[in-house]
Amino acid sequence: DDAVRRVMESTRFIGGPEVTGLEDEVARYSQCATAVACASGTDALLLAMWALGLGPGDEVITSAYSFFASAGTIANNGATPVFVDIDPRTYNIDVHKIEAAITPRTKAIMPVHLYGQCVDMTSIRALAERHKLWLIEDAAQAIGSEWEGRRAGSMGDFGCFSFFPSKNLGGAGDGGMIVSNNAEYADRARLLCNHGARPKYDHALIGTNSRLDALQAAILRVKL
Repeated sequence: DDAVRRVMESTRFIGGPEVTGLEDEVARYSQCATAVACASGTDALLLAMWALGLGPGDEVITSAYSFFASAGTIANNGATPVFVDIDPRTYNIDVHKIEAAITPRTKAIMPVHLYGQCVDMTSIRALAERHKLWLIEDAAQAIGSEWEGRRAGSMGDFGCFSFFPSKNLGGAGDGGMIVSNNAEYADRARLLCNHGARPKYDHALIGTNSRLDALQAAILRVKL
């Protein structure tokens, strides 16, 4: 209640210290250099792929068992989702079956950390590096989870979180966050979130409106 009141009295509803504060705190918590707040976990996935230039003709390998957004965002970018079955013990993607799904059109792997459990990222990173593929972590259900001492979201080119109310860290509405240890990728994602504008009304590229509002950021900071 105090956080909501603080935002209401400030009238800083878009951007401002609550949003940048949450970005800094999520980046630090997730062991990442940078975090970019956005409107939803779905948008986080969309923008990560958009920032990497994935599109028509490209294939992205992902789990056959996940929420619709994992595959839906691949398709919305014009790329083709390629499904790999899960390990029945963890319900996460079976890392031993990924390599057989790689083709000359494969450009990225999107593992999904489901039910708060991290995928075997050591094996997937080795695969991605060997085949020169992007690695986008769908960590919508796994903020704070770890694999061999590394936090979810910190082990790929991008990590994507959702703040939907039922998630591990849930807000009072929709919200999302993109994290990365690559400053160039993160900067492009930040531009895309805000119509490609820097400064305001000076558009370096064509983006969209996917901003996290300050009320959600303030609530999430308390809950984090």
